Amino acid sequence: MPRATFNGKVIAESDDYEVVEGNIYFPPSSIKREYFSESQLQTTCPWKGIASYYSLNVGGEEASDAAWFYPQPSQAAANIKDYVAFYPVVTVEG
Repeated sequence: MPRATFNGKVIAESDDYEVVEGNIYFPPSSIKREYFSESQLQTTCPWKGIASYYSLNVGGEEASDAAWFYPQPSQAAANIKDYVAFYPVVTVEG
């Protein structure tokens, strides 16, 4: 089962996931929301649309803009709507 960890804690874990461009996207129901806070950062992917970001705070260790998701993805990326992926500061296994 894929899991994401940061600062020794599991922050997301699920058998239900999507892989896009080599990144595991976790469903929104699988993330431990107490570790996430929405960021102001947004970026644009030419084919997926506008990405929004989360920052993490786990046990006093922070990682700004460490996770991203697509709240309104393009039609081509509809399968990852609200699913969350992580930058390498987060360990993703599975």
